[in-house]
Amino acid sequence: IAFGILFVLFVNFLYWGIKNRKQNIRREKFFQQNGGLLLRQQLSSYDASVEVAKIFAEELKRATNNYDESRILGCGGYGTVYKGILPNNKIVAIKKSKIVDESQVEQFINEVVILSQINHKNVVKLLGCCLESEVPLLVYEFITNGTLSHHIHDEGHQSSISWDNRLRIATETASALAYMHSTASPPIFHRDVKPSNILLDDNYIAKVSDFGASRLVPLDQTQLTTLVQGTMGYLDPEYFQTSRLTEKSDVYSFGIVLAELLTGRKALEFNRPEKEKNLALYFITSMAEDNVLDILEERVVYEATMDQLREITKLAKRCLNMTGEERPPMKEVATELDGLHRSNKHPWDEPHEEVECLLVDPSN
Repeated sequence: IAFGILFVLFVNFLYWGIKNRKQNIRREKFFQQNGGLLLRQQLSSYDASVEVAKIFAEELKRATNNYDESRILGCGGYGTVYKGILPNNKIVAIKKSKIVDESQVEQFINEVVILSQINHKNVVKLLGCCLESEVPLLVYEFITNGTLSHHIHDEGHQSSISWDNRLRIATETASALAYMHSTASPPIFHRDVKPSNILLDDNYIAKVSDFGASRLVPLDQTQLTTLVQGTMGYLDPEYFQTSRLTEKSDVYSFGIVLAELLTGRKALEFNRPEKEKNLALYFITSMAEDNVLDILEERVVYEATMDQLREITKLAKRCLNMTGEERPPMKEVATELDGLHRSNKHPWDEPHEEVECLLVDPSN
């Protein structure tokens, strides 16, 4: 009997040993396929500001209820983002790649490396990653209130954000970008600044996200020559023509975001009259013709002061300059916006009578 028990235990031990070995071989295969060696090499090249935890695929599968459709937060060309609940009841966002191809793996690895260098309150935090699964998985802090794009463009949400919140969102976004350009070491160019990559929490605090296209900049350089990447409507015209990416490319994209916050319009709207289809051109033309107030969202015109509108429209115009050298650096943009936001807190800054007059029906 004793021999029989020993034999059964030995067979079980052998079975689990072989199974674990197969699982380890499989995990190692996925790890290499998903760029694990490249990630390890790149992380060792930089002093990470943020520790990125290694999370097991099984844990993330349980966290999303086996990637149930009801947990989907959003989809894109990169794959799908799910809401996940970890064993400690922490809610997270889990980005799961659609397929594994070389360019997509490179973007995932790039995002991990970039976010390991950033520690800023207005940049979404990367909590961990899993490369030992069939496709790469990234785990982020969960931001509760969706994207800025949703709040300023989606039906039923237009005019839902107050002027003070818009001004603060612009200030916080500019602050995060200025940190990336001027404080992070090495500097970082985001390369895809747009409202759908700015997340908001329940208090409308901005969190810049999606660093798959971003680039670390060698300390002895101020520009990079790359394949043009980004989103039409937000692409710096100079970068588009020359393939030279600079910090001013992010400044241009931010100028579009600023124009969207002011007008409630999208960067490109092909269902509008010809002169209004491209927001950047329409905004600059309206500034030149001195009728920019006509294209601003009504709530913005009513809640802001004339001085604030004058200053912020001028700033947006400077950001949208066709020549990169003529655009202000992000640090200057952030400082100007911070000053405007602080002035908005003063009780004596009520909407001017001249602004209210613009909204009064002349027939009354």
